[in-house]
Amino acid sequence: MATATRTAAPTLIGSVQRALRLLESAGSHPDGAPAKQLAREAGLPLPTAYHLLRTLAHEGYLRREKGVFVLGDAVQRLAHGDGSQNRRSKITESLGRWHDATGVPVYFAVYDDGEIDLVSVADSPAAPAVAHGADIRETGHAHALGQCLLSRLDEESRHDHLDRYPVRPLTPYSVPDRRTLLERLGSLAPAEPVVERQEYRLGTVCAAVPIEAGATAGAVAISVPLHQQDRLLPAIERLHREIESLASALAVSISI
Repeated sequence: MATATRTAAPTLIGSVQRALRLLESAGSHPDGAPAKQLAREAGLPLPTAYHLLRTLAHEGYLRREKGVFVLGDAVQRLAHGDGSQNRRSKITESLGRWHDATGVPVYFAVYDDGEIDLVSVADSPAAPAVAHGADIRETGHAHALGQCLLSRLDEESRHDHLDRYPVRPLTPYSVPDRRTLLERLGSLAPAEPVVERQEYRLGTVCAAVPIEAGATAGAVAISVPLHQQDRLLPAIERLHREIESLASALAVSISI
């Protein structure tokens, strides 16, 4: 006779369950609630509730103000972190679709708090991303993403960036000096694609277009090997045509 297989019951930690009930109760009172009320709503003895409330307050999940408990900053950080992860997932998904459609690597970056931040890259073994031989933050003058982002900064911010990260040629094709770079950036129209050919890495050509997303500068770029450079401009023109739909999907990431 076959023996019935029993599924093992999950191991539950009672103190965690009780603490979560207290948090849920506290969250239902925007103006806060006293310990006695929270204990009653959570179905806990008052001494047990006091111990848990003190622990939650110590860890920052609750805050005691004028005799009542309200949600603390740690809860807000948890919620924000989840939102950031969701936004990054949307970015990755959007770039992945674009990469699948074009067969070229796609990059998304923002200029945040004085730094170039490469947020996400979509590539594949058949079309790999450019290997970063130098720190992308320090070499914005040489690659299309960086030039596109720098072109969108005000003059003071642009000079501040170049003071911290001076122009230095990475290849024989790189922009040679600060004056030449500033002239190039100043000549770009607001939505004009930025194209660089072997300025960041020999054997690679890249193009970038800006993303309009509030006050923060954002840009999407693609790259192809030098021997396939005839693919670059058609792909970037298609990207430019679809930039509004891409921006609607990617703009939420600017707050990351």
